[in-house]
Formats: sequence, C-alpha cells, structure tokens
Amino acid sequence: MKAYYNETVETVRRDLNGEQDFLTNEEVKRRQEKFGFNELAEGKKKSSLQIFLEQYKDFLVLILIVSAVGSLFLGETESAAVILLVITMNAILGTVQTIKAENSLESLKQLAAPEAKVVRNGKVVQIPGREITVGDIVHLEAGDYIPADGRVLESASLKTDESALTGESLGVDKISDPLEGKLALGDQKNMVFSGSYVTYGRGVFLVTDIGMNTEVGKIASLLKNTSEKKTPLQVNLDQFGKKLSMMILLLCGALFVLQVLKGGNVADAFLFAVALAVAAIPEALSSIVTIVLAFGTRKMAKEGAIIRKLQSVEGLGSVSVICSDKTGTLTQNRMTIEHYYVDGRDIPADEIDPEDPLQGQMLRFSILCNDSTNVEGQEIGDPTETAMINLGDRGCKRCGIYGSDG
Repeated sequence: MKAYYNETVETVRRDLNGEQDFLTNEEVKRRQEKFGFNELAEGKKKSSLQIFLEQYKDFLVLILIVSAVGSLFLGETESAAVILLVITMNAILGTVQTIKAENSLESLKQLAAPEAKVVRNGKVVQIPGREITVGDIVHLEAGDYIPADGRVLESASLKTDESALTGESLGVDKISDPLEGKLALGDQKNMVFSGSYVTYGRGVFLVTDIGMNTEVGKIASLLKNTSEKKTPLQVNLDQFGKKLSMMILLLCGALFVLQVLKGGNVADAFLFAVALAVAAIPEALSSIVTIVLAFGTRKMAKEGAIIRKLQSVEGLGSVSVICSDKTGTLTQNRMTIEHYYVDGRDIPADEIDPEDPLQGQMLRFSILCNDSTNVEGQEIGDPTETAMINLGDRGCKRCGIYGSDG
C-alpha cells in the first residue's frame, strides 16, 4: 500500500482523483464496481441446523445415541426416548445460546456502520458509510465516526480517538502536512482510520482505502484466517469422555462375553450391556456444563461483555494474569471539575454562583467556547471540555445560562 502520509495534499489529490475536485455520481458507481462497497467481508455463516447438529459431536453424546438406537432395536422404547430427550434438550440449549450471542454481535456491527458527510457533485451530502468509495472527500466534526481510511486535507484542531487500533486512549492531534520516513500507525498524524472517531475540532479527509483494505479490515482478515483452538475445558472434557467411554465399553463388552459364554441369551446379554452402559455414562454432564456456562455468559452480558462461545467463559476463568494499560482501563478516562479559580478565589464547584457576574461569565465562556457534547450521559469530546459541559449541567440550567434554545 502506498504511504500517503509521505505525500503532499496536492499529490494525493492528483494521484486518486486526477484533475477532479470531487466525485460525480457516475464516477462513484464506476469506482464502487471496481473497489466494491465500504464494508467488511464476512465468512460463511453457519445455519441454525448446522449449529444444532454440532452439539452432537461430543464423544459421550455419540455413545448415548448408539445406546438409544440399540435400545430401540430391543424394544426398550422408553429408555431410548429418555436418552434422546436428554441429549436433544442439551443440543437445543447450546444452539439457542449460540444464536443469541450471534444476534448480539450483529447488533453491535450495525452500530459500527455510521453515516458520513461527503462531497458529491460539488455539494456536501450525508450518505451511509458503506457507499463511500476511494477518492471521496469526507467532512468531519466532533462526535463523528470515521468511516474509512484517508489522508487529512484540512484540520481545524482535529483530534481523533484511535484507541481501538493503537490502544492509546489519548486523542491524536491531526495535521495536513506531509511526514517523512516509514512510520508506525500511531505516528501517522496526517491520516485518519476507520474504527476511530473525532473527539475534538473539525476536518476534511480524502478516502484512500475502504472495506477490507482499511486497517480495521486487515484485523478482520487476520481473525477470519485464524483457526479455532479448543479451550482447556473442551480439551479436558474430551479426554475425560474418551477415557470414561473406553472403560465403560470394555467393561460392558466383557460382561456381555461372559454372560454369553455362560450360556445366557444373546439378546438379553446385549440388553444388559446396553443398560449398564447407559447407567454408567453421565448423560447429564454436557447439559450441566452447558447450563453453568450459560449462566456465566448471562451474568457477563449484564456487565456489557458479550460471549460468543460458551467455552470462552471457562477460558477467561483460566487466566491468572491480565496485562493492561492504566489509562481508560483502570480509570474511566474522564475528568470532573472540582474547583473554579475566579477573581483570585478558589471556589469549590458545588458552591459556584452563576448569578455572580464574574463566575457566571466564566461559566458562560467555558460552555459556549466548547465543541464537546453530553447527550443522555453519552459524552463526546475532549475530557477537559466535557468536564466543563457537565459543570454547566450541574449548576447553570436553573439560572438560564443556556438561553431559550438550550
């Protein structure tokens, strides 16, 4: 991929759009046919039937199915029905839990498909993020999600949160000047990336990559190509199941042979061996494990953590050390104003009097000269500025500092 952060604004414009100042609808259609839509490619999804059938892959469950079939041939329909009912209930429970997790993840994905303000036919219009293409000029302001990777053309104190890509919770100040050398993602200050959002200021950028070619798309490609590994719980259960099954089968086989050698009826001997196998195999084991893990996923979902695979709960429980960056992880990455310094006095925030001329003017300046917002508890913007907005919410509404239009 070309290092656009080393190029000037004029060079990038000319390289992507030639002599055009903006894209027309006809050019957009042509580029969408060439580059596709701005969306992450999904792997082939499993159907509900596939998910349901996968619940029967456990070795113990397969033995129980064989036992149920044997019981049916011997006329023991009640025993067969009980066995099949237990393993079917287990399969249904596992399927429902998996589908619920998939639906939750799909809902999150919809939230990550923002709209964007782009220049089309010389006018700024708002379109769905998936319709953005290479060469589009996108306008940004505080609170906007960045829908694609691109080169910054204009920056008016533009600052973005790239923590999803770099792990750094502090906002990154964006510039439009070219940079020198080969730089890491976090140092490319004249580029913006899909998956991040604007915390402060305004800006304009030219789209250089969309969909799977973005930095987020590269991460998605790695996830798609990563093979699944069994969790410690799955490994232990598989080993336990195989060992237990072999012991039970050997014991039942030995008893069957002994009874036949003693002159017993073959059918009766087989029925006795099957009954012993069914009694010895803990058919409720899978159900109990699934139920316990389901309770764990439900509890974590209430805390805002969605678990796709039930076994991940046990995998997380096996972790003994978690290494993390402090800012925004152990802290909330938020600020609160506790004191105001006005007219040579240090005033606690809860004691500020908005009706005092100097204090009221200071509050007015803090609120009006501010790009941050706080709508229903959702804070967007620089932590210092959101702290000022929150102070206004705490003490100024009753005094009419916001005016009639809020």
